[in-house]
Amino acid sequence: FSDSRGSGVNARWERKKQRGEGDRRPLSVNNGSDRFIPNRSQMNMDLSRHNLSANEIEVEGSESDKNGNNYKSALSSVLLGDSKSGRVLAFGDKAPEPKGDVVNNLNVLYSASVGVADKKKKNSANMVNRQIPSAPARILDAPDMLDDYYLNLLSWSDTNVLAVALDKTVYLWNAGSGDITELCSVESDADSHISSVSWVQEGGSHIAVGTSSGKTQLWDVHACKQLRSMDGHVERIGSLCWNEHILSSGGRDAIIVNHDVRVAQHKLATLSCHTQEVCQLSWSKDGKTLASGGNDNKLCLWDASTSSSANPRFELNDHQAAVKALSWSPHERNLLASGGGTADRTIKFWNSHTGALLNSIDTESQVCALQWNPFEKEILSSHGFARNHLCLWKYPSMAKIKELEGHASRVLHMAVSPDGCTVVSAAADETLRFWEIFAPAGKAKGSTKRMASKTGSALPLSAEFMRPMQIR
Repeated sequence: FSDSRGSGVNARWERKKQRGEGDRRPLSVNNGSDRFIPNRSQMNMDLSRHNLSANEIEVEGSESDKNGNNYKSALSSVLLGDSKSGRVLAFGDKAPEPKGDVVNNLNVLYSASVGVADKKKKNSANMVNRQIPSAPARILDAPDMLDDYYLNLLSWSDTNVLAVALDKTVYLWNAGSGDITELCSVESDADSHISSVSWVQEGGSHIAVGTSSGKTQLWDVHACKQLRSMDGHVERIGSLCWNEHILSSGGRDAIIVNHDVRVAQHKLATLSCHTQEVCQLSWSKDGKTLASGGNDNKLCLWDASTSSSANPRFELNDHQAAVKALSWSPHERNLLASGGGTADRTIKFWNSHTGALLNSIDTESQVCALQWNPFEKEILSSHGFARNHLCLWKYPSMAKIKELEGHASRVLHMAVSPDGCTVVSAAADETLRFWEIFAPAGKAKGSTKRMASKTGSALPLSAEFMRPMQIR
């Protein structure tokens, strides 16, 4: 190694400086840098090509050359436009100015859902001209209420007496006086229980009781005496329905038996169409059509004159689960509503004369029972999992009017008071809840409701419903 200062050779950095290499920088690609991508749609390509090809240095010449240059400038400005206003590279338009107050726009955006909810509430309130309380007027304990979807354990007579079947015993609660009577009990077998109850339509002095052993009992409530026991089933009777003196019973043996309770040979017809348990029966208002729902997802419509060997008028298979809820409209002839179980969750409306499906709506939960409003075109439904609530619908639009919550388990049964204003619901949470839902058209809000029976007795609601009571 030797010192370069004493020799005639310059240092390396001096040689680089002399050659100009010190100012050079190697080309490199910066992957994180931005690239300018021109927008060709906003470029004037003809003007750009003309400017690139034109001579930037003009040599002074004669007057004719100047005129020629002026002519060329004028011609280019006419054909290509003003060169000063043209842009060779255009990267986009300027962002538009916001319209109005940005903060107010955001408020409108994020409050849109709240406005829709408020609008729905207002629309629901406009559908009815009465006030529907959200809380029940009264709650009664009903211990030992069986949690069985296929049974019918509640019935309200036209004499204002509510019958409730709790396990092995039938209790009668007088809504006018508050008195409770134990009507009957089944044998002490561990598996035996009351499976259905139904009051006779006129008079309210007789009640039919179905048992788990397949017997249909007829009781006189005034004398607390069993009048007769009718056979016809080999398994439990889950549904009962009256048509004047004809009592129809449906059982787990998948058959329907029509009994004439006036004669000794009571069995009029045995109807066979279902393949599984018959869980609901309902006669039309004119008594000409019997609707039956079964666990086989079938809805059958029978003529009143049907014999044991005849088939139903219609066999409807649109439901996808057990058909437990049935209710005939008091406003339109031949209009039947039916509700399906957990796998179906729909309320369907039928024309019983033609068998046509008129409408179907998904309720998003198990449909347990249906009740029409006797005064207006509304229908009340009770549901199971997951909300265990009651829902009031406007017919035929099927818009929700009111949802009533309070039960802790599925609402299995419903019944309407004789005056048509109060609905009682029974659930697997072992409670009975009385709801003031229906009201005659034009009735003033806040007026005293009355529970009037066909016998002429009428008591204020405050006297009937505000006394503590426990069914046991």
